[in-house]
Amino acid sequence: MKLQGRGVDAFLRKPDPAVRVAVIFGPDAGLVRERAETLGKLICPDLTDPFRVAELAAADIARDPARLSDEAAAIPFTGGRRLVRVRDADEGVAAALAALLEDPPPGDGFIVLEAGDLGPRSKLRVLAEAAANAAALPCYVEDEQSLGDALAEMLRGHGLLLDHDGLAFLSGQLVGDRRVARGEIDKLALYAGEQKRLTLEDVQACVGDSASLDPSAAAWAAADGDFRGLDRALGRLYGEGTQPVAILRAAQRHYQRLQTAASAMAAGTSADAALAALKPPVFFKEKPRFSNQLRRWPLPTLKAAMQRLIDAEAEVKRSHMPVETLCARALFQLASMARR
Repeated sequence: MKLQGRGVDAFLRKPDPAVRVAVIFGPDAGLVRERAETLGKLICPDLTDPFRVAELAAADIARDPARLSDEAAAIPFTGGRRLVRVRDADEGVAAALAALLEDPPPGDGFIVLEAGDLGPRSKLRVLAEAAANAAALPCYVEDEQSLGDALAEMLRGHGLLLDHDGLAFLSGQLVGDRRVARGEIDKLALYAGEQKRLTLEDVQACVGDSASLDPSAAAWAAADGDFRGLDRALGRLYGEGTQPVAILRAAQRHYQRLQTAASAMAAGTSADAALAALKPPVFFKEKPRFSNQLRRWPLPTLKAAMQRLIDAEAEVKRSHMPVETLCARALFQLASMARR
């Protein structure tokens, strides 16, 4: 069963009773893990229950394909449904999954496989999408609006309301990893204390200096023409598991903001007024740097940079080359444009 968009959310609220296997995959590892846990808790509320929950490694299943079916068929000593979780599932699990889907084990055990970014031809993905007793749940990097809606829902869960500018700033900072986003919301809730209405200033005070979670750090360095800074930023982001698509989209947002301000200046608006009109506003510590970039980048060059970033994202999604290399190449090309 192939699920997309709202179908994924509906399935996570109320899974199809005929489905016994869920393959959760995509470039947003945090969202993969979050959805796997959400679905797992519907089967067994306590994911640490050793009698009802079994965790398998993909390598173990590849060595012994029958183990997947055996674990799903096991009857819990304490009663209730059996949950089998497989982390880092890959093509080595496909043979075991194919056998299980063709000859399902007895009982009502449920299997959740967490995978990385599976291509359309992935055996694991094809099996889950084609079978009536399985579901494939994609976890793509969310755009700012989608993440903003999710963040607002998380905040409501803490009894908090955040103003529009604060939510826009926060979603821009956190695009790329839903799990990191949830952690930052929990931190913001602790910061709020008894305060129930939060503003942009509250968000900036709490997470504004958290460079480790900011995928736009590479975009800032590229726009400065700072090769060394760009290399450090990419190394840190890749080391933290930030996906290249998230980095490229953060760069697109940054250059779009530069282009918006440059267009206003071309129409006669002063640089200060053009910068002040941006929504969400530029973080006060970054205003001098943003102004310098506006002077460095003429409007036609900004348009060319935006097109290069759009092309790079398309390359990342369709090319067989290492996606980190494609992302880095595009950003270093932009850094070279900044120097010229």
